[in-house]
Amino acid sequence: MSQFIKIYDDKPNESAIKKVVDVLKNGGLIIYPTDTVYGLGCDITNLKALEKVAKIKGIKLEKANLSFICYDLSHISDYVKQIDTSTFKLLKRALPGPYTFILPGNNDLPKVFKNKKTVGIRVPDNNIIRAIVKELGNPIISTSIYDEDEVLEYSTDPELIFEKWQNIVDVVIDGGYGYNIPSTIIDLSGYEPEVIREGKGSLDIL
Repeated sequence: MSQFIKIYDDKPNESAIKKVVDVLKNGGLIIYPTDTVYGLGCDITNLKALEKVAKIKGIKLEKANLSFICYDLSHISDYVKQIDTSTFKLLKRALPGPYTFILPGNNDLPKVFKNKKTVGIRVPDNNIIRAIVKELGNPIISTSIYDEDEVLEYSTDPELIFEKWQNIVDVVIDGGYGYNIPSTIIDLSGYEPEVIREGKGSLDIL
């Protein structure tokens, strides 16, 4: 049975954040709010936890296109190849915000992602998840919680999410109602930015 922890986005409670971080450090899975849909995540350095996420999603870990949630731009540089000035300016304009950027990965990616040429990066405009990542000291894996019910394509009510996921994950964070529009995905690994999915993030940043 998982914990249901209420955290406020405008002022995340330090002891609640620490509680969540302890769970992550122990290989636990969490469901957390972002500036788009609620996400399912774990510590990117914990292989067992990553395998659990892949199993839940029904995918092979090596083949999974999972994105990382980072605290800020300096966090990003730990895992991506050096980026040019125009890319940096674009990221600075857009983040924190409802975007996933695909960037060329570097050699410091966790072992399981070593054969990946690119990595998806998120810096959500949400104080709860950013406080968790900052306290943890490294990114967490991000994948959305998909709901089979067509009407509720993405679950937005934390209490309903808890009902459904309480026996699967270790913590569900109640950060208020989520959104049902996913992030905008932009591939910056080629010569020109390529929009892979138009979501909540406006394309005016390009």
